[in-house]
Amino acid sequence: MNGPGRENTPGLAFFCNDFREDTMLHHHHEHRHKPHNQGTKDLTKGSPWKLILAFALPVFFSQLFQQLYNTVDTFIVGRFLGTEALAAVSSSGSLIFLMTSFFEGTAMGAGVVVSRYFGAGNREKVFRSIYTTLAFGLAAGVILTAAGVLFTPTLLVWMNTDPEVLPEAVSYFRFYFGGVLAVILYNVSRGIMTAVGDSTRPLYYLVFSSVLNVGLDLLFVGVFRWGTWSAALATVISQGISVVLCMTHLMGKTFAFRVELGKIRFHWDIFREIIRYGMPAGIQNSVIALANVVVQSQVNSFGKLAMAGFGTHAKIEGFAFLPIMSFNMAITTFISQNLGAREYSRAKRGALIGILGAVIMAEVVGIVYYTFAPELIGLFDSTPGVVALGTQQARTMTLFYFLLAFSHSVAAVC
Repeated sequence: MNGPGRENTPGLAFFCNDFREDTMLHHHHEHRHKPHNQGTKDLTKGSPWKLILAFALPVFFSQLFQQLYNTVDTFIVGRFLGTEALAAVSSSGSLIFLMTSFFEGTAMGAGVVVSRYFGAGNREKVFRSIYTTLAFGLAAGVILTAAGVLFTPTLLVWMNTDPEVLPEAVSYFRFYFGGVLAVILYNVSRGIMTAVGDSTRPLYYLVFSSVLNVGLDLLFVGVFRWGTWSAALATVISQGISVVLCMTHLMGKTFAFRVELGKIRFHWDIFREIIRYGMPAGIQNSVIALANVVVQSQVNSFGKLAMAGFGTHAKIEGFAFLPIMSFNMAITTFISQNLGAREYSRAKRGALIGILGAVIMAEVVGIVYYTFAPELIGLFDSTPGVVALGTQQARTMTLFYFLLAFSHSVAAVC
């Protein structure tokens, strides 16, 4: 047989063989042992489907609360400040993704490297990978802050943003990017914890900061009526608290690889590995982000109702992607640890379980969203034009989420 199903197995086998040779070079002459300290989870032993599900569920809830950051901004702004303000905030996703996508994709490579050496039991390389990942996060945050604050107005004009919406959109994005270092550092810190098998603590931290974000949004926007910029300020403050909680854990005695701030720096051999695994994902993210911005710019040309409807759909769609993202992170960590431990057949089983889980969950969510699209869009803005355009967008796409889940899951395996 030469069908597509048969082609996948040799491809994964080739990948495992390539990884086997590379990993054995690092195993040679190194003392290895698995840490048993609190704050890590060894995914190389036990039932693969139970481990993947137990890992994916906290990741799902973490992503759920993270998605609440921008969604709460959109909801509260739409309710208290009107359609123009809603349009300014709800169009934020594509531009933020454009600015952060390359760095977030590259950071995925950092998680692969940390998981790989953790699976191999190589403590020295895990430490060096963690310090390099944190250094990368700091550098990326500084670059994004400068680029976001300087170029946001130009990018919004290029995106055909409605002139009525432009001033509020500029203020929102500038405040957001003024604190984007906190956003990047949180994602990097969370990536380190999930790479060593801890998907629970990031959930606790996000629950706390999400509740704080809701409270600050209601205070700044609902009570003080400070404007759209204050919603971005609430997000940045809440993410900053998340970073403090994450770093407190990483620097604490209970973490198996205790971080010392003075040792954060680039280890260039490790950084080359991060780039090797993360650069393709970074480029892929950038291409997708650019395509999204092109689409958003065309939507913007239809005016503020289209911006609000399309943007609101995008916020809700973010929740629909959560099962995909959760299983993808579980797949990446599970496979990385098992390839590091040279458990190649186990890595293949984990890949199949993760792909099936993501596809099934994504389609269930898509069907639910298709059914209740008008009601969900109306929660943000009950204006008939906004509801009609948002529902049209949703019902065009939602039944095909299983295809998105499949492609992203295969990418996570690779």
